[in-house]
Amino acid sequence: MNKINNIAIQGIKGSFHHSVAEQYFDDVDSFKECMTFDALVDSLLEDKTDVAVMAIENSIAGSIIPNYALIDTNDLQIIGEYYLDIQHNLMAFAGQSIEEITEVHSHPMALLQCKEFFKSYPNIKLVETRDTADVAKTISEDKISGIAAIASETASRLYNLEILERSIQTIKHNETRFVIVRKNKSEIVKAEINKASLKFELNHKRGSLAAILNVLSDCKLNLTKIQSLPKINTPWKYAFFIDVTFDVYSDYNKAKSIVNIMAENFKILGEYKNGKS
Repeated sequence: MNKINNIAIQGIKGSFHHSVAEQYFDDVDSFKECMTFDALVDSLLEDKTDVAVMAIENSIAGSIIPNYALIDTNDLQIIGEYYLDIQHNLMAFAGQSIEEITEVHSHPMALLQCKEFFKSYPNIKLVETRDTADVAKTISEDKISGIAAIASETASRLYNLEILERSIQTIKHNETRFVIVRKNKSEIVKAEINKASLKFELNHKRGSLAAILNVLSDCKLNLTKIQSLPKINTPWKYAFFIDVTFDVYSDYNKAKSIVNIMAENFKILGEYKNGKS
């Protein structure tokens, strides 16, 4: 994409969100580092940033459900997506061996995805932190020995740490899908749009979801994701979040019109270019 002035990322430079921002956009003037997704969303709502990068699902761990709710409740628009191959690397202050490491600090998700590796090192204590790259930065700035981080290769270069072991994740093909969000709707021309994220609610009538899925199929749409979230104020009623891909925009437009009639509280979360195409 074109140049962007200010972009919010979850974590600091060297995080996977930072990697996505650099690879998705041609040029970025500045990054706003947000240690939580709530802070990331606030930066958009308060016009401190133009767009934000937000992880939405992982091929191993599944959906990041709270982020669906953040996008929905704050009326954010998905304007694009990016799939990043996640490679977890064990890194530490230079001159140490893995046998000298007593603790490894990283984000809970990173620790979970690398747990098999650490079975061979029962003496290493695993400590959860809020961001992978932040640990790497702290180790570098404070010249800490005995503690290692799990982070990206970019983080090792930025903070001058030595990689002790590469690609320590249990499942080697480990991909995370990130969405690019902002306050306003996408300006992508219809000819380039071939994916959409939608939300709707259904009553408890038997076959109501099946009827919606049949409409998508009849209109030549491919359902690539479906995620249900409970409605907090209405016990046992659910909202459905779906992603669909299509070859012809008019097919999608037809399906959208029908679903809007059949479902309750229909909402378009974003129309954008398929990151896998």
